[in-house]
Amino acid sequence: MTPSPAPRAPTRDERRDSILKVAREVFFEQGYTAASMSTIAARLGGSKGTLYNYFKSKEELFEAQVRDLCGAAVDRISDGSVEGEPVAVLTRLGEQYLEHLYSEETVQMFRILVAEAQRSPELARVFYEVGPARGQQRLENYLEGAKARGALDIPDCALAAEQLLSLWKGRAHLQFLLNLIPPLPPAEIRLQIAQAVSAFMALYGTKT
Repeated sequence: MTPSPAPRAPTRDERRDSILKVAREVFFEQGYTAASMSTIAARLGGSKGTLYNYFKSKEELFEAQVRDLCGAAVDRISDGSVEGEPVAVLTRLGEQYLEHLYSEETVQMFRILVAEAQRSPELARVFYEVGPARGQQRLENYLEGAKARGALDIPDCALAAEQLLSLWKGRAHLQFLLNLIPPLPPAEIRLQIAQAVSAFMALYGTKT
């Protein structure tokens, strides 16, 4: 009988992903201040020394969390968005954007960052740069391309991107963050985005 092959050892990238997954659970359960490298190492089933081989501090580990979660979301939302007509593209992007904003992971990360912003402004800066600022820049790039093709008539694409993001979120997102309403269901997300895109196109659509 042929012996079963020995299980493959995880690669460094796979081990790093496992650390991020476990650390995210700890941060979300305990908050940034209460979470410790000891707790994360214990839940991983290894030593703090192994954990420190990947991340030199709790701050560095949390920053990696922010980059991983926010950066991946921006890439996923904006993937393939550079082509296509404005109504279809902006509707798809808007729906993906709201789904991301209302996801449990995004909400928990945002609340931790708001709580820590005064003590750790660098973490808030990283979040803003890899998440909201990068996403807005990609949206602005799309609007610039659509303007160049004659599909949109926009004097200031940077301002238009800000306006569209606000239209997408509406007032419901703030109400949700304040725990006044539950997350919007898919049907309400679609309706809110359709109304936002319609208003945006009324303002910036080319007149024929």
